[in-house]
Amino acid sequence: MQKSISQPLDWDDIRYFVELARQGKLSATARALDVEHSTVARRVGMLEARLGVRLFDRLPKHWALTVEGEELLAQARRVEDEALAFARAGAGAGAATLRGVVRLSAPPAFASSFLVPRLGALRARWPALTLEIIGEIRQADLYRREADLALRMARPEQLGLAARPLAQTGYGLYAAPGWFERPPEEWEFIGYGEAMKDTPQQAWLAKFAAERPYAFWTNDAAAMPAACRAGLGVAVLPHFLGRGDPLLALHPDHSHVLSRPLWLAVHPDVRRSPRVTLMANLLADLLQEHAALLA
Repeated sequence: MQKSISQPLDWDDIRYFVELARQGKLSATARALDVEHSTVARRVGMLEARLGVRLFDRLPKHWALTVEGEELLAQARRVEDEALAFARAGAGAGAATLRGVVRLSAPPAFASSFLVPRLGALRARWPALTLEIIGEIRQADLYRREADLALRMARPEQLGLAARPLAQTGYGLYAAPGWFERPPEEWEFIGYGEAMKDTPQQAWLAKFAAERPYAFWTNDAAAMPAACRAGLGVAVLPHFLGRGDPLLALHPDHSHVLSRPLWLAVHPDVRRSPRVTLMANLLADLLQEHAALLA
């Protein structure tokens, strides 16, 4: 028989329970929550003690939900969804001033090579705000408040997000000067690695390269122009990385092989925040101003 709960449950304990059920391992859960793995074990243990129920079986390589844990997980997830919705609504309703932090998720190469160098000219328009840029290939989860805004190279698939295309990103075929003077059958290529193998630019390159060899693969988009400069081969690069670089040559017959829209996404609850709205408008203005450089 379950014992009665003598003290109120802590929402954080429920959050640890849900994340551990999602990840299955202490180490992965600790990384997701940015804590030590011992903290995860302790918080879940505290929740079990308060409930009087064993939620997980501690197996050698992972933590497996017990039958009782499975039964409680659906309710715990509903609690998580409500708490996140409350946080998003609070971020919108509570931001009456243009002060605070706005978190922007953006592709790392775009953030470092195009966006950040152009932010200085806009700083005077958001003097009381702090912009935090999260540069990662993985798409930040706006429902879980991992970011307030997200710049993405594809239309967001999550239902309920507000999204608009801000600019077109053009791609061309680049290599080190002199590479394109070689016979095409001798060309070698620089490809997008596993995490980016399904991107349109890699699909185009795979068809163009056909049976010709690849000399280099990478998941780091910023490493691709460096590989080109080093003479490792031919790559499909966005023009914001290749255009204007004296150590790169653009093939005249393949100067515009494809174009991808750049989307700005925000959760509707957060969009009510004046500071998020201001930053979204500033980003839109910036990208529209430099649309020709991107395309």
